[in-house]
Amino acid sequence: MYAITGITGNVGDAVARSLLAQGHPVRAVVRDAAKGKAWVDLGCEIAIAEMEDAQALTHAFTGARGVFVLPPPNFDPTPGFPEAKAVITAVSRALVVARPARVICLSTVGAQAAQSNLLSQRTLMEEALAALPLPVSFLRPAWFLDNVSWDIPQARERGVLSSFLQPLDRAVPMVAAADVGRVAAELMVQVGAVERIVELEGPERVSPNSIAAALAEVLGRAVQAEAVPRETWGALFRAQGARDPMPRIQMLDGFNEGWITFEGGDSTVRKGKLGLVEVIRSLAG
Repeated sequence: MYAITGITGNVGDAVARSLLAQGHPVRAVVRDAAKGKAWVDLGCEIAIAEMEDAQALTHAFTGARGVFVLPPPNFDPTPGFPEAKAVITAVSRALVVARPARVICLSTVGAQAAQSNLLSQRTLMEEALAALPLPVSFLRPAWFLDNVSWDIPQARERGVLSSFLQPLDRAVPMVAAADVGRVAAELMVQVGAVERIVELEGPERVSPNSIAAALAEVLGRAVQAEAVPRETWGALFRAQGARDPMPRIQMLDGFNEGWITFEGGDSTVRKGKLGLVEVIRSLAG
């Protein structure tokens, strides 16, 4: 039995479906029963648990051979990351009691960065789970190609891709959520020990200009990448509802300045299968 958190999201969905396709039993960890109905129909067990509820998570993880931990995303955290710390505490307590034979935790590229930024929430998770007396491995994927979904309406309507990644011709590692889920499922059932850190990117690195070209190919119209001036970011993010835009700005600085990157050398980074155009086609409909 494999317990999967975050199963209603793209990555968790891909993990669960990969395991089910191989004939492995899956326990879907969801916040309410309604979110689990589709998984019941696929033959999964259901466990109801909030990610801040150690007792419910303990019940969800107990009896599982492996647990996939997908921390809930928070793009506007309170200073000091108290929301992430509450999840970390609950997950850690539950894992210690349940003692699964394997834990795969979804982390992020750049989790080793010393500078504080939005992704530091994953750094804190890694630090806490690495200290547990359990076989825990961290999957660190690159920037998600699926984030392009936010850019498709503007590209389709105006022929513009507004980019916070800069300069526009600089290629960075990116990966499809489906590849992340597939690799996570492989790690869950891998025979023998799993490395402590597994870094993952797609088949090729991607620049904003190449994203614009791929959007143009899929949408059948010209698309031009335009850099969003950094001095406007704070006001833009506040207009979108952010209380404190600085962690997100610091994250973008990390990608643009190169200090959010893989910890290992290029030869150690795993490669996904899905390319940029294929992902955009699936998102554009």
